[in-house]
Amino acid sequence: MKSSEIRQTFLQYFARNDHEIVASSPLVPANNPTLLFTNAGMVQFVETFIGLEQRPYTMAATAQKCMRVSGKHNDLENVGPSPRHHTFFEMLGNFSFGEYFKEDAIRFAWDLLTNELKLPKERLWVSVFEGDSAVPADEEAVRLWQQVGVAPERILRFGAKDNFWSMGDTGPCGPCSEIHYYQGDDVEHQVPEGVNSDDDNYMEIWNLVFMQYDRDAQGRLTPLPKPSIDTGMGFERLVAVLQGVRNNYETDLFTPIIDRLVTLVGQGHEHYTANRAVYHAIADHSRACAFLIADGVRPGNEGRNYVLRRILRRAAYQGQTIGLSRPFLAETAGVVIETMGDAYPELRSKADYIKQVITIEEERFGRTLQAGLEQLENIVSTMQQAGQTVMRGEDAFRLHDTFGFPLDLTAKILAERGLGVDEDGYLVAREAQRQRGREAAQFRRGAQAELWAEADLPQTTFTGYQDLQSAGQLMALVVEGGREQQASEGEAVQLVLDRTCFYGESGGQVGDTGVIVGPQGAVRVTDVQKPVPGLFVHTGTVERGFVAVGDAVQLVVDAERRRDIMRNHTATHLLHRALRDVLGEHAEQAGSLVAPDRLRFDFGHPAAVAYEDLREVERRVNAWIRADSEVAPAEMPIAAAKQLGAMALFGEKYGDIVRVVTVSCIDIPSRAHGGAVAEQTIVTETMCSRELCGGTHVSRTGEIGFFRIVGESSIGSGLRRIEAVTGRGAEEYVEAQLGLLRGLAQRLGTTPAQLGERAEQLLSQLRQQQQQLAQLSRRESGTQLQSLLDAKQQQDGVAFVAARVEAPGMEKLREMGDWLRDKLGSGVIVLGTVLNDKPQLLAMVTPDLVKSGYHAGNLVKGLAQIVGGGGGGRPDVAQAGGRDVSKLDDALQQVGPLLARQKQ
Repeated sequence: MKSSEIRQTFLQYFARNDHEIVASSPLVPANNPTLLFTNAGMVQFVETFIGLEQRPYTMAATAQKCMRVSGKHNDLENVGPSPRHHTFFEMLGNFSFGEYFKEDAIRFAWDLLTNELKLPKERLWVSVFEGDSAVPADEEAVRLWQQVGVAPERILRFGAKDNFWSMGDTGPCGPCSEIHYYQGDDVEHQVPEGVNSDDDNYMEIWNLVFMQYDRDAQGRLTPLPKPSIDTGMGFERLVAVLQGVRNNYETDLFTPIIDRLVTLVGQGHEHYTANRAVYHAIADHSRACAFLIADGVRPGNEGRNYVLRRILRRAAYQGQTIGLSRPFLAETAGVVIETMGDAYPELRSKADYIKQVITIEEERFGRTLQAGLEQLENIVSTMQQAGQTVMRGEDAFRLHDTFGFPLDLTAKILAERGLGVDEDGYLVAREAQRQRGREAAQFRRGAQAELWAEADLPQTTFTGYQDLQSAGQLMALVVEGGREQQASEGEAVQLVLDRTCFYGESGGQVGDTGVIVGPQGAVRVTDVQKPVPGLFVHTGTVERGFVAVGDAVQLVVDAERRRDIMRNHTATHLLHRALRDVLGEHAEQAGSLVAPDRLRFDFGHPAAVAYEDLREVERRVNAWIRADSEVAPAEMPIAAAKQLGAMALFGEKYGDIVRVVTVSCIDIPSRAHGGAVAEQTIVTETMCSRELCGGTHVSRTGEIGFFRIVGESSIGSGLRRIEAVTGRGAEEYVEAQLGLLRGLAQRLGTTPAQLGERAEQLLSQLRQQQQQLAQLSRRESGTQLQSLLDAKQQQDGVAFVAARVEAPGMEKLREMGDWLRDKLGSGVIVLGTVLNDKPQLLAMVTPDLVKSGYHAGNLVKGLAQIVGGGGGGRPDVAQAGGRDVSKLDDALQQVGPLLARQKQ
């Protein structure tokens, strides 16, 4: 059985059982920045499971593209040597969103595996949850497995590690049941101990998750009102079982790629046999590259892009080890497109683009690979001479930074020689480089930095701590990237002076703006940067006349903008201190932006900051502002600063002489001890904040005016960001909020002070109106249903109602059916409706008629054929869908004749 046939068999089976066949979602998850890649079939249904999204169906089945490239069971080192590990894989799954539960999930799984796919029952094992102190043993699953024919001795019980599933720390969860397959040769001597062990003869192929509880923040479990089903079956494993091989790479999912590789290498299958792990890794990585690029990922140095680059370069290197010296991955990716393009059309539609991206990246890596290997050889030689067995992290990072060697590739090459690599040292070197990169970006790295570094100019004297206006002499001038002697009106220009009162961007504080006036013209300054240490480069445009090297000029900083920046900068120091007081000393600064209109402060913290803690931080900062404490900057040797306890921040580079900014603040008792009267209860003043800082600050905290937090968010694992406003920015923010309140109050016909009361009145009115509408709807529905009941028909002495009704969904349709069945007492109900432009049918048979041989499932199955669909169900209740709405009335007219045939 071909893999394409297996995939189609799975989907068609569930289609026949009224599941919606949903296309695979992309590998890049939508609306989930916390997830690197889609790694399970249920990812695209998360919001449906937790009730945030309504879909037009309640049962679904998918063949989902997945990527797993991290974690204990997904180490890249295992891909190739292991017969089952992959980066890219497919997951088959069926899902129920409150429609059916354990009984049908177990029935579907066993029926599909043993009847449709013909797996021998004597090779199948199932596991269930054995229970713990919080959740009882899943004896219901045991009973249901026995009910479908599984021998009791082949039903095994395991703990929560193997058989209890959770979506997260909170939310939907429940026991699960796994199906395992024995692929060994000794069928007669299977042992239960092999399941969930390291014995490769026993392989899990399908996991059925029964989501029946909701876990709250305290760990309490509450039964869900609508239990749901989420199943996942590894497609590659299933194909291996059905094609009778023990290694996934021997299935037709991989053999076409491997065959193409054998042809490209040109050394026959003997060479493949001797180098299986390399061929397998390249085949796996070719699939991953093709699918990632088709879903919009491109090789790069961050996040998902870096994962793609690692995988692609790893494959390219391994190709070199088996004699593929020229780019070849576009060829193997082409096989992926050929073999899987029918199932995943995006591969065909982006075929040329996929091959182009792969080839460009492979050629780029190829240009540096040989030089990198030579450098690696030099490092290894030095290590061996020194008797070392572990490569320094700095050397491993240099291989990455200069030659494009991902760390895991370097580790692989070294491992082949019995050597290791200092991964922690690599991470330290990488972070140091990133910090240099951030600084270099701020300083207009590249050509600009090189230009000014070669200018051989003395350092600029900065006078802006004291002055916002000063005199200076124009020392150098750049127009359009080249040194010039003068610049004329309208030209963009960069200027360096012997001294300046303009602050150059650094330490998170943006550069100043203003004007530089010379004897023959003036320059409007829009930014100031320091491309090389100590050199202030003023960027702007000549507004009138011309300026020339040697001019004596007057410098005037935009004073109002600078004061706004100073307010925000001092506020970041107060915010830093308050965060550490409220959250703990771990809340250290990890980055900042100090602009005239706002401040942004990044800090370490493992979770979102609670609302109450944010308000406490605000309360402390504003109390310190009202205290109008002195802000005292002072220059001193760095050793003296450290003795005073001054904080050095997030890897900043400091000279021998540093500037220390100290803010003296009144003590603020905690909420538990002081409350709102804190600043009046303490009379002593103590040091509040002392940091190494080269930025500009207010003289006293009172100049900040007012501080308000406007946002708190995550920017990465263990990193949070606060955005805030002060002074004029805070005034504008408050005015905007008050304006919003006034506007809402005006629209609601009240005052801002009474807005809450008015909103509650309107909500109360809305609830009453909704109740009235619901009552009217029920009354109208009852009248409609009573008329249907009055018009009931007879067939061979059996009363039945067959009618077309209006219903917003299947749940409402079932409610209508329940009402009619209860009122009818004895009889058959068949209701038809149109949902999402498709006909839907519901059949119900009362218990007495079920005993007489009438069967709702058989009845609805016959009706479904008329509307071009299928369905079925239990003897007492069943439903079906179709494609032809125009045949719905015809189907309902056939209820009597079909009942007559059931009687016979």
